[in-house]
Amino acid sequence: MTEHTLKQFDIELDEIRRGVLQMGGMVEAQFTKALEGLRSGDMASIETAIEADKSVNLEQLRLDDACTHVIARHQPTARDLRLLLTVIKAVSDLERVGDEAKKIAKAARRLHANGASSTPKVGLSHTAQLALEMLRSALDGFARNDAGGIDEIKRKDGEVDSDFKGITRQLITYMVEDPRTITSSLELLFIAKAIERIGDHALNIAEHVVYMVSGEDVRFAKAQSTADERR
Repeated sequence: MTEHTLKQFDIELDEIRRGVLQMGGMVEAQFTKALEGLRSGDMASIETAIEADKSVNLEQLRLDDACTHVIARHQPTARDLRLLLTVIKAVSDLERVGDEAKKIAKAARRLHANGASSTPKVGLSHTAQLALEMLRSALDGFARNDAGGIDEIKRKDGEVDSDFKGITRQLITYMVEDPRTITSSLELLFIAKAIERIGDHALNIAEHVVYMVSGEDVRFAKAQSTADERR
């Protein structure tokens, strides 16, 4: 590449990096608004979270297109290519986080529209906070080009999974003991599953960052290790 082309390439890569962080901020705000609406019943927060999904989708398309054009024009290799491949994968996970946040907001709207008198009391706030922390840590790792937070994110993912199982057991008990809670319990189960999936997508992003930094694909390392032990 000529010096001019190299400079333009660096500018385009920086714009893509900033775009990922901007999209991450959009998704984080959408998730936070959905949780606020769930907690308080504030319909403005709920509708904001639902409407935000459109902007998140458009941002994914924009970043995918930007990566495709950079690859076609500059034919990057090594670390630069890994960055672009990471971006394509990470923005897909961010878009899915946005989808889950939208699901939470819609379920919250249904819950509060039906009244809270028969809604079981289950602790979703701790699980939601963990998932939010995982998302922030994964994005921070991307911003700093640092995969060092992966172990803590994995630990939190295990805690989120454990919380989800506990919430599921609680809600099943509520539904068996009082059939009047079935509708609201199912909505809460739907929300809990969405939060658990957000944690999964945050872990995916952290794993993509590992690949970006080191070139190592760690997505299936645990499954492969378990399979090897069984042989």
